[in-house]
Amino acid sequence: MKNHTIRSAEELDALFGSVGEASVRKEVDFLHPIYRKWIEASPFAVVATSGPGGLDTSPRGDPAPLVRVLDEKNLLLPERRGNNRVDGLRNLLVDPRISLLFLVPGVGETLRVNGKCAISIDPEWLQSFAVDGALPKCVLKISVESVYFQCARAMLRSSLWKPASERPSVPTAGEMLAAVTSGEVGGNSYDQELPKRQQSTLY
Repeated sequence: MKNHTIRSAEELDALFGSVGEASVRKEVDFLHPIYRKWIEASPFAVVATSGPGGLDTSPRGDPAPLVRVLDEKNLLLPERRGNNRVDGLRNLLVDPRISLLFLVPGVGETLRVNGKCAISIDPEWLQSFAVDGALPKCVLKISVESVYFQCARAMLRSSLWKPASERPSVPTAGEMLAAVTSGEVGGNSYDQELPKRQQSTLY
């Protein structure tokens, strides 16, 4: 029986072919001014970390700019209140590597930043990210190692920014909780209370 699993870099190279010059040259090891403009327009990012317990990918959002550019090698990202699982933060305590994918609504390209991260509770940084008097729990100081943009093909294929006329028929938060807890948590009451709870605990 033929094995159809790719197991080597040589096999991958044969499958996909050579890398285009633009795909190589777009990557830099600092926050180039043109990339900085892009980051400062972004209100949303997906943050990826890795640790002994496994991988974590989490969304982060704030009015743009989501992150603050300290200089060409450093970013600050506030960690707002959430569900207190802090899976990504636990990962960072052991493995400081971090990757961020920045999105701008309506724009097909995305921007990727890879680097290493430290978790800070510097009072001045916390205060500088206050919203209506509410401080973030901590601030991530990200030391940039690579930055590059991703082309719009994924967005075009998915039609991600195409407005939906109504909510897609996917399960609600309450329905998902009820299903995975055999009805012990979640349900209609959870869904009814969620919008108010989210708004009151946004920051």
